[in-house]
Amino acid sequence: MAVEQAVAAPLCTARLADAGARVIKVEREGGDFARGYDTAASGDSSYFAWLNHGKESVVLDIKHADDSHLLHRMIDGADVFVQNLAPGALGRAGFGSGELRTKHPRLVTCDISGYGEIPPLSEKRAYDLLVQAESGLLSISGGRGELGRIGVSICDIGAGITAHGAILEALIARSVSGVGASVRVSLFDVASEWMTVPLIHQENGGVSPRRHGLRHPSIAPYGAYTGSDGVLTLVSIQNEREWKRFCDEVLVLPALAADPRFSDNEQRVANRDALEDDVGAAAEAMTAAVFRQRLSDASIAFGEVSSVADLTTHPALRRRAVKTSGGGTLMLPAHPVRTSGHTAPPDSPAVPVIGADTERIRAEYPSPEEGN
Repeated sequence: MAVEQAVAAPLCTARLADAGARVIKVEREGGDFARGYDTAASGDSSYFAWLNHGKESVVLDIKHADDSHLLHRMIDGADVFVQNLAPGALGRAGFGSGELRTKHPRLVTCDISGYGEIPPLSEKRAYDLLVQAESGLLSISGGRGELGRIGVSICDIGAGITAHGAILEALIARSVSGVGASVRVSLFDVASEWMTVPLIHQENGGVSPRRHGLRHPSIAPYGAYTGSDGVLTLVSIQNEREWKRFCDEVLVLPALAADPRFSDNEQRVANRDALEDDVGAAAEAMTAAVFRQRLSDASIAFGEVSSVADLTTHPALRRRAVKTSGGGTLMLPAHPVRTSGHTAPPDSPAVPVIGADTERIRAEYPSPEEGN
């Protein structure tokens, strides 16, 4: 059961739906506002199609007694209740996690918020880019001269996946104890945990990582280099054995590996500008194709700097078909987990029309008066 909107909670419940769970999405009149973000998915919103296919949609106004009672009856038969409405909204309507779990001890509730439960931030509305900014993610993203938003809704996505894992852990624990749990996840907590390495550097070294564009802040060389044809190739050196092979077999500059300025990773990071000058000049002396062949022959990790257009034809991209709310077919990236031994999700789950299942669900969960 999900009273959800936007990205974080819908992604969490989308993972449950893909695993075979029945997910009933409760929407307000007009629907989840993510339905209106765009029409890029053959008339549906790209966000909504991605995160809500395979769910049932019921429209309720829980400020009205009949709909409130209906939602309570639906929760009576649920294993999990997920919500990410504005802070306190469901609690004021009688659907707070504490109240629900008192009534249903086996229920697993999951509240996804922006900043957690500590006032005054608990009342603060939060969206992905705002949390990217407040958590410090933006301060280490982008080029040297400009802050840069991470190009997808990374805090929302991280919170949704974290909540999914926590719900599964709670269900496993319930299978032993018979008792559910109250799971709470905030976008800020997730983003802060991801900031562990920069935070350690700040608090123990007094210096936070700088923005380096297409360079890793604490590993070198690890970044993009331009060939003589202007094509970028990303290279990742992870240890001293690779560094020596890179110098000897790819750059054909064995003296570089012996240079004391580059004797280990810390020295290479400390002398990054000189390192990048030398590596960059060697890379620019060959085409990207020659550079990549040498990297491959030397077993050095590398990658192309692809555009979104390049992704559409990437040989590693797997697809799955989803039916749009208008009846068309949309080819989305496949579920990232490949598992044998259980029933796979439906081949072509559908994006629900707003309230498509309302009347059927009302009949499925009649009031006591209607049931008599």
